[in-house]
Amino acid sequence: MVSLFDSVRKLLNDLPQSWVELTTHRLDIYNESQAKSEFLAELKKLLAKGNYSTESLEQLPTAYDYIRLGHQLSSVLEWLLAEINQLSDEQIITFASKTMPLLALLRKNKLAGQMTNIYYDTDVSPLLDEERLKRVYGYSFNLQKINALTEIPQTDGMSVFVTQRPFDKAIKACDDCDISINIHADFGSVMLIHNTRIPNIINDVQHVRRRETIAISPNNALALLKLIVKKADDPNADPATHEISADNRQTVINCIQENTGSELKPLIASSGLSIQYAMMMGLVENALNRYPNKAIKIILPPNCYGGTNDQSRRIAELIANVDIVDMLVDGGQDLVSSLDEALSSVAKEDAVALVLAEIPTNPRVEVPDMQELAEVLARTRVTANKQTAIQPYFMVDQTFCPNVKLLHQQSELHQVQTISFASGSKFPSGGRCVAGYCAANNVAKELLELISHHLLLSDNLANAQQLRTLATNMPSMPTRIKQAYEKTRELVNFIQNLLPQAKIYYVSDEIAHQGFMPSVFSLDLPTRGNTPQQCNEKQKRLNTKLIEFMINAHPQECKNCVSYGQLKGSYWTIPATSTQGTTKEEDKDYVVRVALSPMTDVKLLTRSFAEFVRLFILN
Repeated sequence: MVSLFDSVRKLLNDLPQSWVELTTHRLDIYNESQAKSEFLAELKKLLAKGNYSTESLEQLPTAYDYIRLGHQLSSVLEWLLAEINQLSDEQIITFASKTMPLLALLRKNKLAGQMTNIYYDTDVSPLLDEERLKRVYGYSFNLQKINALTEIPQTDGMSVFVTQRPFDKAIKACDDCDISINIHADFGSVMLIHNTRIPNIINDVQHVRRRETIAISPNNALALLKLIVKKADDPNADPATHEISADNRQTVINCIQENTGSELKPLIASSGLSIQYAMMMGLVENALNRYPNKAIKIILPPNCYGGTNDQSRRIAELIANVDIVDMLVDGGQDLVSSLDEALSSVAKEDAVALVLAEIPTNPRVEVPDMQELAEVLARTRVTANKQTAIQPYFMVDQTFCPNVKLLHQQSELHQVQTISFASGSKFPSGGRCVAGYCAANNVAKELLELISHHLLLSDNLANAQQLRTLATNMPSMPTRIKQAYEKTRELVNFIQNLLPQAKIYYVSDEIAHQGFMPSVFSLDLPTRGNTPQQCNEKQKRLNTKLIEFMINAHPQECKNCVSYGQLKGSYWTIPATSTQGTTKEEDKDYVVRVALSPMTDVKLLTRSFAEFVRLFILN
């Protein structure tokens, strides 16, 4: 173990700065089916050769493409903890949250119809808000404080041991313990899976970390690694670095209010999906409380961001009277018309409608007529029994245009109960952290308290480093959005003039004048074929070829990445193979999605795009 600790100390001495700072990593060296494992296998080979150079480390396969899911440092930490505890790398899963490991097990066992027996030797219960977990989530569990592992009996169901022990020592689980969870007061928690015979245990826990919380943050993973190997120069050793600055918090609150138009205090979470999870569960609880025994319908586009789509369906799987209603918004379908039809259908069933939409839509970048949207949402409808139907609740993902004041008292939506949310990993932080936030308009004020309860019980609040990053970057966000929009409009205009037969999905000048200035557009290149299927397949290949061509031509300027709102460069991806990873195949989009930053060399891109057209389209 001494030599392993020495290896990790040397590794930390030559650590690539990108492992700590980047939120999105290189997709050109990323194999999703081998997330974490390929990185660790190659890392171990390097260390076995005594190669600790920063240059070599930077060339290792990407562990995860996005740090919310995991990253190089979380993978190193999990490997080290696996060695200490004599388990495999896959049996160790780290979380930024202290409660989500348990919530992941409670979810799995509820769906399996199995009891969760929780034994803990910590000073306080490892679960927060036990009553809400039982009433809203439907979780069943036994909770018992113990003094020694020998007190854990052999019982039916899953046995979980929760502790708070030094991480440089092995946790010796008893024979009757399936899972151990070790909590760190500042850095998060670690799950140790002892019983790998539990069906799908690793995948199910990883899916919760992927969709409803985040992995331990790079900064905290680094601090915990240094703590374990006793590397003394840890700047995070000072507890004050984990205390949230009141000034930073207030700066972020002020920026969110200014950008959204909300007069209420927003909620700030560890990621966009973290806040979305609390938001959706808060609205589900509101529906359960106000309209007991009524069905709850989540209305959302089937081709929206894959994380949103998957999380919504996971909530419907968990809560008995929650169902999904698809709302078609792209590809010739109109959001307002589709929503009107969906709401009328839900009203006839006398159900509660929770509407979720992205504005602009993703990936076709369409903005509905906001006045018509507001009228459809506010319209009085009747049930099949001619009773007045329940008014819908509206959740709007503003990640693409986070500075449009949809929550202002002068907004078209001011009479609609509206919650706005955004991923902070995009424009709010300039790609520097993965925090997320939500805000409400005045008529939705009561919903914020419920959302807050679910954010707290999942321990998914933003940490000090995230708030510091947002406080640094959010004041300049409106200016950066405008600058990036101008770059994007320049590139879009060039493509339209050069290749008018191409299909470009982007906002019109009229929509931009209303304040919607996204810096992302989608593109379908023109193609030919004898049948529609041939045309479609050729177009897919051509779209992929364009991305490869641009990245190969300008590897510093063009990144194969799903990012958006970064401070520099441009980002190219196919949604169907990235952001829509869990979306049904028939709802996936194989368009080219391009995002530009305020610092993009558009002239460089236009020259290469023209060359691509000459080589592969005109010939």
